[in-house]
Amino acid sequence: MTTIALLASLAALVYAASYLAVCAVSPWGRCRRCHGARSHRTTIGTRRDCPRCDGTGIRVRPGRRLIDHIRAEYRDGTR
Repeated sequence: MTTIALLASLAALVYAASYLAVCAVSPWGRCRRCHGARSHRTTIGTRRDCPRCDGTGIRVRPGRRLIDHIRAEYRDGTR
């Protein structure tokens, strides 16, 4: 039983490390609201620029925000 728990925690750790590596190499990802289309349909059916990505279709990944936050905390703590 402990082997399964150890294996599951190791798999979660590997997944998290690989996601952070992807965020470090490629910080930009497609916008989740407009799916990279740069616009979305409103309730009346017209198309409008996506407010989350400002019509660019890309946003900073959440993992990259975490990396930047950790770096800023480290930098501010060593001054």
